[in-house]
Amino acid sequence: MNTLTRRQALQTVSSGLGSLAFASMATQQALAENPLAPQPTHFPARAKHVIMVFMSGAPSHVDTFDYKPALIKNDGSNGGRAGKMMAPKWEFRQRGESGLWISDLFPHLSKQADELCLLRGMHGDQPNHPTAERAAHTGTGQFIRPSLGAWSVYGLGTENTDLPGFVHMGNQFRGSESINLGNAFLPARYQATTVNPGTEAPRPTGGNSSRSKGKGKGGGEETKESVPNISNSHLDLRAQRTQLDLLKRLNEETLRQEKHQPQVEGILQSYELAYRMQSSMPQVMNLAQESGPTKTMYGLDDPATAPFGTQCLLARRMVESGVRFVEIANGGWDHHTDITRLEGNCGAVDKPLAALIADLKQRDLLKDTLVIWGTEFGRTPHGTGNGRGHNNKGFTTWMAGGGVKGGFSYGSTDDLGYEAVDGKMHTHDWHATILHLLGIDHEQLTYHYAGRDFRLTDVYGNVAKDILA
Repeated sequence: MNTLTRRQALQTVSSGLGSLAFASMATQQALAENPLAPQPTHFPARAKHVIMVFMSGAPSHVDTFDYKPALIKNDGSNGGRAGKMMAPKWEFRQRGESGLWISDLFPHLSKQADELCLLRGMHGDQPNHPTAERAAHTGTGQFIRPSLGAWSVYGLGTENTDLPGFVHMGNQFRGSESINLGNAFLPARYQATTVNPGTEAPRPTGGNSSRSKGKGKGGGEETKESVPNISNSHLDLRAQRTQLDLLKRLNEETLRQEKHQPQVEGILQSYELAYRMQSSMPQVMNLAQESGPTKTMYGLDDPATAPFGTQCLLARRMVESGVRFVEIANGGWDHHTDITRLEGNCGAVDKPLAALIADLKQRDLLKDTLVIWGTEFGRTPHGTGNGRGHNNKGFTTWMAGGGVKGGFSYGSTDDLGYEAVDGKMHTHDWHATILHLLGIDHEQLTYHYAGRDFRLTDVYGNVAKDILA
């Protein structure tokens, strides 16, 4: 006589509803034990990881990715605006088989034109740097809200629980780092861990951790010593485990007595993550494992490109190791008074950006990794002396990999580049599209706080489905 096991019974009785209930309970139990465990998406994801490079200070779109023949033709004319029209100082050319117009400021990145999806109809609400940066990261310029990276890890978890789910490098914002990268009302485990290669240890953005001033080794090679405080010079791993187990029992007793204590829960999880990171993070940060040609490709042999190149190479290593969301902030892009400085800014990031895309592609990672080049707003076609003014009405960002069309231009500004007129993409639409590529419905990704359900896109946002591959 054949007998059914309990698992078989659950799979067959009542059309298998028992099995579905069991699977749901198992998922809930797994998340309770490890809130950063990978979670199911709302629909099949096109991207599993995000590398976001944020150019803080607002580079000029009409000098880089938004070709405007009319602006060149009207150079020096009044144009009925606040100042005289100022043509770009660098030539634009059609690049790759797709023929995308990109300026000579990006000779290396231009070779990856057929991987780029240019979003030329971007616009936002905020005309000043700090609030516009906040809106680009959190969806609002007025309030403290969770960042895009925090929402992504909250919705998806991460693939390697020995590493942070959300990592930030660069620390060069015009606004507040803790606001742009913070968790706000989400649990503390979703905030960014900031890593400054060769200078500082990983630390939670919003925490009160001490900051070491230890120096790393040169040449872009990160070793265990270049991440100070990640190793414990007083206790070995077994003694640390005993110490952490005691702290865990004491904290859990506090939780039993006082029920909901998110600060205590966050401390428990941060201690455990820090313990696991002692072996995993130094391995990821150790660029000695990379070949000489790879380092040269990223520009680590040139002082001008080495800092950003190191960050890009580390970003690739992080997503390769399972980190969900990596952001690199690169500052100094405010050219309000002198547009000629744009050449130096672009020169520092051009080769590393091209290498990042090429390296991800050759490792078969680009199809699963969404690379985003973003900023807070654009610049005016008219001059402000020798520079350009703020322009939140129209600017350009781009994406590559992760399920977007390559060699594609979406949206446009008017003939002079003042205002988005076609394929308009507000910051909310941008966020909704990024979440969609990660398999998340932005309307369903919510968190209940202060009596209402909050989301990254507030009550707005349309997915730009025309850019999907």
